[in-house]
Amino acid sequence: MPLEVQHFGTEMGQTKTDLAGLNDVYMEIANEIGLENTLVIFRLFQGTQVSFPNRLFSKEHTYKAIISEYDGKNVAQLAQKYNYSERSIWRIIKSFDKEK
Repeated sequence: MPLEVQHFGTEMGQTKTDLAGLNDVYMEIANEIGLENTLVIFRLFQGTQVSFPNRLFSKEHTYKAIISEYDGKNVAQLAQKYNYSERSIWRIIKSFDKEK
């Protein structure tokens, strides 16, 4: 049964804006994205151990972007933009050249 904001807001006499009773992790999330969005996350992942990758986009997506933006002399800029070392950018470019 999905947890409703209304139901949550009336539990134990709390109002919707009283976040003091939330577990620490939910408190942090609610402070960043609001209670209603926190409840969505709670419903989706309740009881699940969640770890988020360090990078938002997949490796494949990032590699394609690097290859498409590479102009022959912008390795340092690509490394900085995508938070990779220059050596890694060269490795990505070379692996793409081998696939051709």
